[in-house]
Amino acid sequence: MPAEPDVVIVGGGLAGLAAARRLHRAGVSWRLLEAGDRLGGRVATDTIDGYLIDRGFQVLNTAYPRLGTLLDLATLDLGWFTPGVLVRRGEAVARLVNPLREPAGAAGTALADVGSLRDRLRFAALATGCATLPPGRLLDAPETTAEGALRRAGLSDAIIEELLRPFLSGVLVDRALETSSHVLAMVLRSFARGRVGVPAQGMGALPRAIAAPLPADLVELRTPVAEVGPHRVRTQPGELRCRAVLVAVDPPTAGTLLPALGRVRMHAYTTYYHATDTPPLDEPILLVDGDRRELVANTVVLSQAAPTYAPAGRHLVATSVVGPSVPPEPVVRAELARLYGRPTADWEHLTTVEVPAALPAAPPPQGRLRKPVALGGGLFVAGDHRDSPSIQGALASGWRAAGAVLAELRVQG
Repeated sequence: MPAEPDVVIVGGGLAGLAAARRLHRAGVSWRLLEAGDRLGGRVATDTIDGYLIDRGFQVLNTAYPRLGTLLDLATLDLGWFTPGVLVRRGEAVARLVNPLREPAGAAGTALADVGSLRDRLRFAALATGCATLPPGRLLDAPETTAEGALRRAGLSDAIIEELLRPFLSGVLVDRALETSSHVLAMVLRSFARGRVGVPAQGMGALPRAIAAPLPADLVELRTPVAEVGPHRVRTQPGELRCRAVLVAVDPPTAGTLLPALGRVRMHAYTTYYHATDTPPLDEPILLVDGDRRELVANTVVLSQAAPTYAPAGRHLVATSVVGPSVPPEPVVRAELARLYGRPTADWEHLTTVEVPAALPAAPPPQGRLRKPVALGGGLFVAGDHRDSPSIQGALASGWRAAGAVLAELRVQG
């Protein structure tokens, strides 16, 4: 290990790992310092009584462009979700699916009692445009909020409030839908073009797979960084000199290490995990609340997508709530009985995972979703607060920041 590497990467989340992969490929010397005891940052999986518990309900979309650069998705053994959603309204549950991926469900989707047929046709046109237009065209379009974009597309209050707000609030971690319409366009593009799933060994398998080609002796865990400056990093053992510092920690910590970035507002997300012998649904599909009660964002039987998430003969239900308030588990359990239309009293509450800083807020203006990563003086920054608030944004920003480092060092890669 070089005493003074060319580059020190601070943070071993997805952005830091993507940066390390590009720097390693280019042949520059680097070292990665991670404060925690494992890599992955906000993407992690724990095991409780044989159940895989992700750090909040998360999914992987195969349409994320940067994934293919960094790993072979087949190695993750993904379990797939149904390309659609269930909507609970009163005593009925409507099933809406992507007819391009599930043609057999097209008729039921057209007749579903959620919004009007005109609404569904207009939303299909919006999603198709996002899927087929070049990304540059989408990002050059006049920018508004996500809700503004839905209303600009002519969608009624009924379909927005009964389907799109609950669904998108879980994706954007933003119940108010104040997120930029440019972010929304990229989200709709990824859902229209990709498949959604979870790795057989939990979402924590993603950072492990990205890190696998990296030499282990260049990664230092349990090494918090106290201060960064031009060409230097200070840790508890002392100061490390280098030609460039790339800060790839979570947004609040990045703001502390790099005060010039300013404060990054974060959205909170809480996921309740329950175990049961009998699954409340017989397919891996997201269920949302169309009754406008605004408590549960979504709920899903994870083990229907990936049976490895639960011990044999058991099932794992993940239920997510958006916002800083954390409702008591019995209140959530009662909502689940209403949503699934069956008793939940015998369900086992495994844990509640609170993520106060789940995703950075991305209100307009976001422009082309690429904030500066080169700060001058040999300092660089990466993270989903520099691109889109997503797994793709974290990976893309890390790759882009590494490219900026290489340009400054005048190295091809």
